[in-house]
Amino acid sequence: MHDLTGKIALIIGLGQASPDGWGIGSAIAVLLARQGAIIFGGNRSTDSAEITRQRIQAEGGTCDVMQTDATSSTSVKALVAACLAKHGRIDILINNVGKSEAGNLGDMDEAVWDAQVSLNLKSVYLACHNVLPIMERQGGGGSVVSVSSIAGLRYIGKPQVGYAATKAAIIHAMKTSAVTYAGKNVRLNTVVPGLMDTPYTEQLAVRYGAGEKRDEYMRMRDRQVPMGRMGDAWDVAHAVLFLVSDEARYITGQEIVVDGGITASTGKP
Repeated sequence: MHDLTGKIALIIGLGQASPDGWGIGSAIAVLLARQGAIIFGGNRSTDSAEITRQRIQAEGGTCDVMQTDATSSTSVKALVAACLAKHGRIDILINNVGKSEAGNLGDMDEAVWDAQVSLNLKSVYLACHNVLPIMERQGGGGSVVSVSSIAGLRYIGKPQVGYAATKAAIIHAMKTSAVTYAGKNVRLNTVVPGLMDTPYTEQLAVRYGAGEKRDEYMRMRDRQVPMGRMGDAWDVAHAVLFLVSDEARYITGQEIVVDGGITASTGKP
């Protein structure tokens, strides 16, 4: 099941914020490598990407990483060209770049809005713009999975309009593009995580203070989930693995929501 032996996976955003725990990008890269994929990664920080590379190589997998600004056309083109130069093809593209900034339409600074659109949405455009023509012309097609958020489906308790709007746009961009590429054996899907316990979540908790206040923040997130707990990076990674595998060969233009039931809930038991 889910055999990716020999598949070339380009992952943008596979860095690990901390050597402890698992971030979503790192878990995706390691899991795909465990299934036989050859990983080529782009990440803003090469230090954080190196953590993932070492994890993969320690398990006998193959991974190369290079510094990439996912919002820069020049940088993304260089990443794609380097992957092609080394491996000759790209079978899988994972878009896993994003960050949330607080604010509503009435109070979010224009520069913050522009930065949210650039990082969360333009990054997906640039990756797909450069990789889809390659998948289209190579034998065997390809699979694209973009990581969105339940913030793109509903209000989740805090004002983050830039993040919410761009994550919603990702879902629709994958869905509409999937139709036009369906006859070319290129599939585009989205994984939509809910509240996840990752090193980035720990950073958010620190913003609210240390000690009991930090612990309460984490408990509050657990209570928001109908299953009673946050998910983790592996929950997202396994959904990604399914979508890029041959077992999902007839699935395109869809989203898998990985959220413990939040988006199905009214907030009451």
